[in-house]
Amino acid sequence: MHNVETFRDLQSEATEWRRYLHQNPELDYRVHNTARFVTEKLASFGINHIETGIAETGIVALIQGEGGEGPTIGLRADMDALPIIEASNKPWSSQIPGKMHACGHDGHTAMLLGAAKYLANKRNFKGSVALIFQPAEEGALGGQRMVQEGIMDRFGISQVFGMHNMPGIEVGKFGICDGPIMAALDEFDILVKGRGGHAAMPHQTIDPIVIAAQIIIGLQTLVSRNTDPIESLVISVTKLNAGEAYNIIPEHAELAGTVRTLSPELRDFAERQILASARGIARGFGADVEFEYRRHDPVTFNHTEGTSLAVNAARKLVGTAFVNDKIKPLMGSEDFAYMLEARPGAFIFLGNGSSAAVHNPKYDFNDEALPYGIGYWVNLVETALAA
Repeated sequence: MHNVETFRDLQSEATEWRRYLHQNPELDYRVHNTARFVTEKLASFGINHIETGIAETGIVALIQGEGGEGPTIGLRADMDALPIIEASNKPWSSQIPGKMHACGHDGHTAMLLGAAKYLANKRNFKGSVALIFQPAEEGALGGQRMVQEGIMDRFGISQVFGMHNMPGIEVGKFGICDGPIMAALDEFDILVKGRGGHAAMPHQTIDPIVIAAQIIIGLQTLVSRNTDPIESLVISVTKLNAGEAYNIIPEHAELAGTVRTLSPELRDFAERQILASARGIARGFGADVEFEYRRHDPVTFNHTEGTSLAVNAARKLVGTAFVNDKIKPLMGSEDFAYMLEARPGAFIFLGNGSSAAVHNPKYDFNDEALPYGIGYWVNLVETALAA
């Protein structure tokens, strides 16, 4: 087992990779240059088994240990950026207008490449490591597609692990918990169908804007008055569209939003009760609604054995005091959840210091975190696949 000093020598090179990727961000499945860069680096490390084109631009590379026969564990990094105009003002800022690595996937990719270089050189483990470089994490379900295309069976992966940087946690510290660590993500659309007319004669209309406003308020009571306060439910209305003129009450109003939950039961409750609440309010005013509810990422659920392995690997790297193994779950979502549905494992947070929040135009991955991420991956492999 290694402490972080073992990996300081890789920091300079990994920083160069990370900053190159940051300057050249790509979106969703269109990460062609990123995938080419990753594939070339993996080959330069002496890794011979590299498969590309999974989920269009995803990559899986296998490293065989020299400790004999054993299982295969998967390590996953995401590669895609976001459609955001960068405002970090760093020398290595995005060179692609309207695109930036605002979530740190450039850092995630660089850390897994650093671990790949070390593991391919030392091979101090039994069995194999499957390095999973995933496209389209940002809302396009790249993780789900890689699972659907059979990577778990195809590469014999028995456990799978993910990692994400976290602004607000000090560099060199880790956070994890057993069980749910990130929420399920759902979306809904509600169309309020009223009756339009002249704004000066509202009594002759059924005003869908007023009804939509009542629905928005009503949905909040599903959280505050219909859900156990110990449970976690988020219902956020994020879109409201209606009307085009100052003096016309429109026929329709559209509202939409997101739902986050940590349990299947609460997820079912939200889908059922959002419709019931919206329909009841609308019909009380003489209107009606059309409703659509879409389920996306499931809960990111850490399995007990995988969590224990992750905690041990991190503690060996930085010490017990710098690993919080009871971090509160986040209500954000992560499509690594699909991989954890397919195989047991765990997802861990790595400190990014006092940077701007992710998905913020001023965000930048902290290069001081690189040796910690590299070291965590190596320790995890050598713990899970002890020779």
